[in-house]
Amino acid sequence: MGVVFAKTPKGHDEIATKAGGLTPRVRRVLIFVDGKRSVDELRGMLQSDDLQHTLGMLEEEGYIDLAGLTDKVGQNVAVQTPLPSITAFRELPAGHDPVDLQRARNFMTNTLKAFNGTLGASSLLDRIEEATGHAGLRALYDEWYHTIVMTREGKREAESLRSKLLQVI
Repeated sequence: MGVVFAKTPKGHDEIATKAGGLTPRVRRVLIFVDGKRSVDELRGMLQSDDLQHTLGMLEEEGYIDLAGLTDKVGQNVAVQTPLPSITAFRELPAGHDPVDLQRARNFMTNTLKAFNGTLGASSLLDRIEEATGHAGLRALYDEWYHTIVMTREGKREAESLRSKLLQVI
């Protein structure tokens, strides 16, 4: 099943005026979003390592919206219920789970050390250790992601790492 996005009026205005200040790479992704191509098709055309994150940012800022879903053969499928943002965090359980919290903290810390080194991300590593609860770690998510994609290897692995972290954070 593929997700299809379309430009909103704000997205069309951005293409015409460049008033939103999008980077050339993000703008290029916005241009290719047409309400017909699935995310998988866009991934094949754009060769962007962080396409999922870019689409999530465009969606959250109101440049694109979910247009529909496609099945394996590319046929449109009716959307039964509203889907969450592709960067949405999972619903947290009612009770505090210290194991999940530590798992998320360890994942963020270990990936930063592996891709950026201890010194390269020392300030962020300290804040991850001091974060209280899932809300504290979620507040550091964007900075974690951007720090990871600043490295060559991190760019290649960014989407996989992002989806793994979203399962526990």
